This record gives sequence, structure tokens and C-alpha cells, in this order.
Amino acid sequence: MKICILIFILLPVAGVVADDTPVFRTDGNPNNSLPWFEPLDGEFPPEEYAHYVAGELIGFDHIERTVKLRVDRQDGRAGKDEALEATMLPYGSIHYRNAPAALRDLPIGTHLHGWFYIRPEEDRFFEMRNGKLQRKSGKQGNASAEVDFTRCFRLEDDFSFYARKNQIWKVERIEPPVAVTEGNFTDLSHRIIKKKLTVTIQGKDGKPYGESKVFDLMDSTTVFKGNGFGALADIEPGQLLQMNVTWATLFGPGRVTDVWLDEQSRSLATDRQLKRHHRHIRERGLPGFVTAVEDRKRVVTITFFDSIDPVLFKELPNPNPKALGWPTKEYNWGNVASKGNIIAVRECLMCYNQVNDRKGGNILKIGKVPVIPGCSGVQIQVQCGILLEGFRPGKIVRFFPATWAVAPLPKEEEFHGRE
Repeated sequence: MKICILIFILLPVAGVVADDTPVFRTDGNPNNSLPWFEPLDGEFPPEEYAHYVAGELIGFDHIERTVKLRVDRQDGRAGKDEALEATMLPYGSIHYRNAPAALRDLPIGTHLHGWFYIRPEEDRFFEMRNGKLQRKSGKQGNASAEVDFTRCFRLEDDFSFYARKNQIWKVERIEPPVAVTEGNFTDLSHRIIKKKLTVTIQGKDGKPYGESKVFDLMDSTTVFKGNGFGALADIEPGQLLQMNVTWATLFGPGRVTDVWLDEQSRSLATDRQLKRHHRHIRERGLPGFVTAVEDRKRVVTITFFDSIDPVLFKELPNPNPKALGWPTKEYNWGNVASKGNIIAVRECLMCYNQVNDRKGGNILKIGKVPVIPGCSGVQIQVQCGILLEGFRPGKIVRFFPATWAVAPLPKEEEFHGRE
């Protein structure tokens, strides 16, 4: 009789050892003797090791997915009002008006909440000066205290940030409007009308979180009410609202740019942004990591990022073309395997030439993997006719289901010709 002995090995969770002693620094455990976590290529990093930074969006390159934030002022810290320049990680997500977004959707001046990882160690001691890479002097000078957190994991506007936490602002009071003269102008045409809006953030249970804050309501503030626009006069004590602000890094809590007064206006804002996101992804493909490759069978395994609305994953199998209004005469939609096209892209998700570089294949399997920050939990296996060098483990690709047209992108969005 054979006796099977099972041996269980308890593996430590990333970032801790057997005695639960942390090995990486976190915002909740700001131990200067511990290092910050550095993301590894081809892997999703633990979210708890990201560093929270809030600031105002003062610049971005939506193609290279780089951002520039004026970091919120914090007492006792160097670099007030200086910028933090960062690059979105390939799986880095952006949310605007409580829906997935691209950088191009964010207005300049929007106050954002971000989570960042530190730059690679070898890059922390050098900087570009006069066009040359030179060793840092060891002093940050006027640089932001967060200058080394250059890899962005997630960005959210105020609307998305508080909605995700099931929190909302309650209006306490509104002070009478005040005319403020700017510059040396004395005539009324150059005055800005301000109201003081006192609000408190609260949860679903109605309990407040923290103290009240006072924001500036401007004559330029956009008020959304129902399925249209409202006015500043529609804001009343006791209302629950969401809002976005600007100049939060300069003058107190900031100036209110947009206010959503009711659930209908908030839902419409989210729905409009969601539709914009759907169109953006359908024209550029679903991004993900190449997790594994079987060379002999030419099978590529792709794990998709969680920066995508989950509804889009339902379009991976070939749907009924008639139900979606797709043409039925040009194509033979018979009983065939689900298909799609894989396109190799750079870390910023920019393709080279998606029309000519695509390689098609059959979807062999649509499976599930654990859902973790950065990872959608959706994984597919595609059998390709030809494997490209870009289809290697750890590389980044985009996938087009067969029902998505692969059309040319604007020239500036393709890397072809820049080499």
C-alpha cells in the first residue's frame, strides 16, 4: 500500500516575513529605514506599497502617457507648488467623472488623486541638466518632495475619488457673493464674483469624515442639475453633491469648476464618460500583458489590465452580428471559432502601425485569473498564424475582437517613422 505524504509550505505574503515585519515602506508605515517597493516588469505590483500624492494637472502628453502635477501644499515640506512629472504604468488606470478615461479626457487644472511608485534606483541619483545626464547634487532645491515617485498606478478626479469611497459632500452653508477686483482694474467688467461654499464630506450612513471645508464658487462654475444645467442659486444647504475643483494647491481647498447637484446629473456624467471610454478602447484595442507563449503551437496567453470597463470583455467572443447591427453579407459569420487580432505596443500603449502589424488568430480559451489591482481577472489564449517578437512574456499587447475594426490611427499616435 502506498502512503502519500502531503507537505504544506507556507509562503510569506509579498512585503512581509514570517513574523509579519514589513520589508517595504508604506504611507501607513512611514519608516525611513525601509525601502519603497519598485514594480517589476511584467508583474502587477501590490497596491498597498503605492505612495499617495494629490495635485493639480498642469500638463500631460496623452500619447506618451506622461503627466505633470503641481503637488498639494503640505506644511513643513520643501518644493511648494513645484511639479511632479510621472509616467503612467502600462496597467495604470485613469478615472474621470467616476468612469474609466484616457489622459486626453482630463481638463488642464483638474485636481487629481494619484498613487505612485518610486522610480528605478539607478535613476534616482542622476538628472538631465543642459541636455546631459548628470549626477544630482544631493539637494532637491525647489523640487517637489515627491520628485522620485515617477511611476503612476492610478489617477482619479475628485468626483471619482469620493464616489469610489461611497462618500459625498453635504452643503452646510453658502455665503453671499463677493466681488473681487483682480489686478489694477477698477471697473466691474474685470471683477470676479465669488461665493463661499462650506461643505462636509460624509458616507452613506450620513456620518461626516473630518472637518468642514470652504471652497470658492465662481461665476464660471458649471452647475449640472437633472438632465441639464442649473445655476449657482440652485445650490442650497442640506444638498448632497459631487464636485471637481482647481487651484486646490494654491489657495485653500480650491475653486469649484463643476458641481453635480443630484443623482441624475451624476449618472449622466458617468454614462457620457463611459461611452467616450468605450469608443477609445474599441479603436485602439484591449491592453494587457503577454503572460505565456507556447512557441510550437503558436499560442499566446494575454492577461488584460483593469483600466477597462468590464462590459467590453463581453465582446471577446463573436456575438450575433445581427444583434449589433454588423454587416452580414460581406462576411461569412458561420459557426467558426472566436477570432481576433493581436498588436504589439510600447509601454505607453502606443502601437507601431496597428493596421499592418496585426496578427490574427483563434481564441482558444477565455478564462479567469485572480482579480488584483491592475489586473482585470480576464485572460485569453489565442492561437496565432505567426508569432512576432513583441509576443513574448512580459511584453504588452492590445487585442481586437473580430467584430472591432482595426483602422489607422492619427499619425501622431503611431510610433512607426519615429525610430
